[in-house]
Amino acid sequence: MKEIVPSPPAIVRNAAAAVQALFQRNVIPSYARFDLALSHGSGSYLYDVAGRRYLDLGGGIAVCCLGHAHPAVTEALLEQSRKLVHVSNLYYTEPQGRLAEALVNLLGPGKVFFCNSGAEANEGLFKLARRFGHDEGRYEIITALNSFHGRTLAGIAATGQEKVKKGFEPAVPGFHQVRFNDLDAVRQAISPATVAILIEGVQGEGGITPASPDYLFGLRQLCDERRLLLLMDGVQDGHFRTGRFQSFQRIIENTERRTQSAESFLPDGISMAKSLGGGFPIGAFWVRAPYADLLGPGSHATTFGGTPLACTVALRVLEVIERENLADNAWHVGEHCKTRLLALSQKHPDVIQSVRGLGLMIGIELASDIQALANDGKAASLQFVTRLHDAGLLTIPSGTQVIRLLPPLNLTGQEAEEGVRIIEKVVGALA
Repeated sequence: MKEIVPSPPAIVRNAAAAVQALFQRNVIPSYARFDLALSHGSGSYLYDVAGRRYLDLGGGIAVCCLGHAHPAVTEALLEQSRKLVHVSNLYYTEPQGRLAEALVNLLGPGKVFFCNSGAEANEGLFKLARRFGHDEGRYEIITALNSFHGRTLAGIAATGQEKVKKGFEPAVPGFHQVRFNDLDAVRQAISPATVAILIEGVQGEGGITPASPDYLFGLRQLCDERRLLLLMDGVQDGHFRTGRFQSFQRIIENTERRTQSAESFLPDGISMAKSLGGGFPIGAFWVRAPYADLLGPGSHATTFGGTPLACTVALRVLEVIERENLADNAWHVGEHCKTRLLALSQKHPDVIQSVRGLGLMIGIELASDIQALANDGKAASLQFVTRLHDAGLLTIPSGTQVIRLLPPLNLTGQEAEEGVRIIEKVVGALA
């Protein structure tokens, strides 16, 4: 297929400073950007404006699940844009109905609302919970420390990290954080105002920490006993990243707890975004059947949610994932990566403290006292990521000590091995 956008001319390819100057003059400085100006991509690789190639194990923060410039995404965009891009949700369109059906089939009986981002999807879950408890005066949602649920005012109130809250007080009321993976802490935090519990199956921005099976089953039982909604933020850890559609499915697979089997476990609501569109902006939340009609006409809306264009792309992404068996690829390639990195951590415990994660969602926690990174003034994670850039690898920092690997689901074994070798090289230089 011919390129839709031609490669930039040489004068642009060699003008990283000019690109950065455009941002400095015109873009609100809410991001601490790395010193890279990217131009185009292909598969698991990205290129900067000078033509240098990088292996991308960050995936746009778990977004580019099919890599860059995937022909299926391009074809879906072209085909649907020639038919219908947007009509508003005052009317029915087939792509939205088909995508909703596909997501319901992957989860269980329920219904889906479409929006544009993960933060918007979580806002929908907050409203669902408030509507559920409204008549009884219940509105409080228990979340976890080190969680991340978006940058809206309600999202940062739900998030269990003080750094995202500073400067935006007073906080939206109705959120209370307790220790993650601690069922007793949740039980003790429940009050007459509590209406729901919201967690990530794998905490992403908080450092790649998976929930335990007992924790998930215990939360489900607790919510059933107390008539609370169990909500899950699947924005980053969802869409097959862990080797199954949602992280809870991977975590509880082949486990049983008392009389409750893994097949019978379901949350009451799940938020989705990031990989859902493979790079095209789309978010969604699924609501389990007993509560799927709580948000009736006029109670929730968004102008651009579920457009024919976005839903067609998301459907095509799902088709590729199924056809190429990318869930199993994420599982097996991810396990290989983790095994190799665990061996590296054992070889260099003075640099890597631990390695954890599921599928292609891997966290590398750095040691707390790496001498070569001690005097820079920047977080160790930022310094380590910058060194990886210099070596030709893109990853995502998480807090001050953790590096996230969130590559495309179609990452090959050869590409994974290339990434591990680059990490090994940088670790060796720091040891």
